[in-house]
Amino acid sequence: MAQVVARLLSQSKPYLVPGKLLVKELWFEVPLDHSKPESSAKLKLFARSAVKHERPIVEPPSSEAEQRPYLVYLQGGPGMGTSAPQDSPLSKYMLDRGYELLMLDQRGTGLSSTVSANTLATVGGPREQADYLKLFRADTLVKDSEAVRLCLTEDYPPEKKKWSTFGQSFGGMMTLTYLSFAPQGLRESFITGGLAALDKGPADVYRATYRRCIERNRAYYAKFPDDVGAVKRIAEKIVELGGERGVPLPAGGFLTVRRLMTVGLNFGAHGGVDRVHGYITRMQADLDQFGEFTRYTLNELEQDNQWDTAPIYTLLHEPCWCYGPGVAGRWAAERVGQSLEEYPWLHADWQGPASLGEAPLFFSGEMIYPFHFDTCSELVKLKETADILAEFDEWPPLYDMQQLAKNEVPVYAAVYSDMYVDAELSRVTASRIRGIKTFETNVLYHNALRSNPDDVIPQLLKLRDDTID
Repeated sequence: MAQVVARLLSQSKPYLVPGKLLVKELWFEVPLDHSKPESSAKLKLFARSAVKHERPIVEPPSSEAEQRPYLVYLQGGPGMGTSAPQDSPLSKYMLDRGYELLMLDQRGTGLSSTVSANTLATVGGPREQADYLKLFRADTLVKDSEAVRLCLTEDYPPEKKKWSTFGQSFGGMMTLTYLSFAPQGLRESFITGGLAALDKGPADVYRATYRRCIERNRAYYAKFPDDVGAVKRIAEKIVELGGERGVPLPAGGFLTVRRLMTVGLNFGAHGGVDRVHGYITRMQADLDQFGEFTRYTLNELEQDNQWDTAPIYTLLHEPCWCYGPGVAGRWAAERVGQSLEEYPWLHADWQGPASLGEAPLFFSGEMIYPFHFDTCSELVKLKETADILAEFDEWPPLYDMQQLAKNEVPVYAAVYSDMYVDAELSRVTASRIRGIKTFETNVLYHNALRSNPDDVIPQLLKLRDDTID
């Protein structure tokens, strides 16, 4: 079957933004199902491209635009849109090297045929919605990327038709899929915090990430020992004020003890421990002064993660770890968590904070639970769809181990002290990719590309440019 080439629907006139960046906005059309390009429904994809703007003293004689090699950013998530080029740390380092940066919103995210409860309702009922979302995993995202690459480089000379990729987190997992099934489109690939396990399903992955999450909880309570009691008092007050349903949140969700525990997702990022402590301090202050939580506090908690504005993150989180046929999520995070003594609150018959005695109430990490679909206003509408996806086990393969073992694309990867993508599993994955170069550090966390780019990107470029004797 011939490769699908995206159709360029429009591109804006280039405009300047501070930082001397020349930006364009582009719209593409791709089929929903790449295996049926003619008969399938069509999706729109949005992207911004950026080059370094130079204002020469003397204008060159040719008015033809230079064809720079593309560097496409593969966003983490899944389910998050890309930032504007001027807000990306890649612009600082990569544009001076001659790349044209492409920030492509993956299907269903950002401006690219955005997925929400309302847009999914136009597809049909829960079964139709689940079938639709099955086409939003990394295997299809790679096909979209290749279709866009073929469109943009149609008139490029052969040496510039390939492009470079930079994958953060889930974007790194997508890179592994790209290297497996479409390496012919790649010049080189950079990965940060995304060397995921190639043959571990959701339950195995969560067993590893829970261990790291427990370590981060202990670090939190070691730094803020008074929060051991404070968190439990707040949990008891949530039950008192909200009962079984929970305390109503401004946008229509509910604050339960379980939902409060999910703010531990922040523990995997720089500044996350302090951010969670900030929530606890504010909640204590509210209770001390008013006996209830203020709207400001409730709004902060409701917006803590993009549960309602990026539903793909929740709906397809466990499926993104389902590496091939026969693997299903089946709410693995909940099942694994229930087997751990640190997470009694995941059991339906949990007796509440008082039952813990002196033990702390541990927060969860990057885990998705069925209760998200009871406590988040947007996700409530998608509960049945989520259950269908959780039971599905006929996923197409995400990785080709044989292809990775004979890989010829240069790959440069950063491995962190990571609560989301386990470092031990990352080392195993690196050992299976021919020619990969990695640098590993235990002083950077998962969001270091954004929080500490000066410590990350130069190291990757050293791997690219320097030699290792």
